[in-house]
Amino acid sequence: MAKQGPRKKVPKELAIINADNCTGCESCLEVCPVDCIELKSLNGGILKGNQQWCEIDLERCVGCEVCVHIPGKKSNPYELLVCPWDAIEMVPTEQAAQVMAQVGGPPEYIHDNWDRLVGTAQKLAELRAAN
Repeated sequence: MAKQGPRKKVPKELAIINADNCTGCESCLEVCPVDCIELKSLNGGILKGNQQWCEIDLERCVGCEVCVHIPGKKSNPYELLVCPWDAIEMVPTEQAAQVMAQVGGPPEYIHDNWDRLVGTAQKLAELRAAN
C-alpha cells in the first residue's frame, strides 16, 4: 500500500491516461511502484463489453514514468513501452488539469468526478507554481 500523507515534493510531470485509448489491460497497474493506478468501469462492474479504462490517482502519482516505459531505457532506440496502446502520457504538472479534463474519461464521468480528477490536478499545479 502506498504511503499516505502530505507531499514533500510536487513532481514536474504527472502521468495521465487517455481513456479513449486505454483498454483496461492493467499493464500499467502492475508496474506502478506507488500503487496509484486503478481500473475504472462504467455500468458498475467489470464485465466484458463494458467501457473500462485505468485511471491514475494524481494525488499519489510521483511522476516516475514507470507506467510509460521500463526504467533506465530512455536512450535505447528500441525502448520497451509498458502500455501496448500508447494511452499514457507524461504531462507537465501545470497542464495536467487541462489534459485530464479532455482525455481522463468519458465526459459524464469527468463531470461527475470533476473535483477529484481536475480539481486535484489544479491544486498540484498551484503547489508546483508556489515552490
